[in-house]
Amino acid sequence: MSRTSSSATKPARSGETGEKIDAKLVREIATLLSESDLTEIEVEKGDLRIRVARQATAPAPVYATAPAPLAAPVAAPGHPAAAPAETPVSLADNADALKSPMVGTAYLRPSPDSKPFIEIGTHVTAGQKVLLIEAMKTFNDIVAHKSGAITAILIEDAQPVEYNQPLLVIS
Repeated sequence: MSRTSSSATKPARSGETGEKIDAKLVREIATLLSESDLTEIEVEKGDLRIRVARQATAPAPVYATAPAPLAAPVAAPGHPAAAPAETPVSLADNADALKSPMVGTAYLRPSPDSKPFIEIGTHVTAGQKVLLIEAMKTFNDIVAHKSGAITAILIEDAQPVEYNQPLLVIS
């Protein structure tokens, strides 16, 4: 049961008013307060005003612990660990990659039932619209940064993209 504290907003002092604070009434109000979900009750009768309040106790915050990291696989004794395979240079690392100028959703076509702006093998000129990125309900034209042929499309239609993410390669 919660602790209750009572306070008289306008305490009656001798000479101030002829009425005395009824301790029984204060106890009854405090009991009513503790039995309900209320945090405060105020009663006023003439010049006498009694306010009984309790501090709402918030539940202590519960913190979840992070899962323990998985251990790296260990090579069996007598067997040498496999050397990591060399990764080929990604098309995304290519200097010819057109990168996203913003965070948003990339669209390869002007509308769902339209044909795409570009396909692999399409020849584009610098400044030509190659896709759209929707950011904050605004469609932004993304244009080719140079002339050439589209050699790779690194995203799918309606895919979320990050700032500076490679979108396509123009060679």
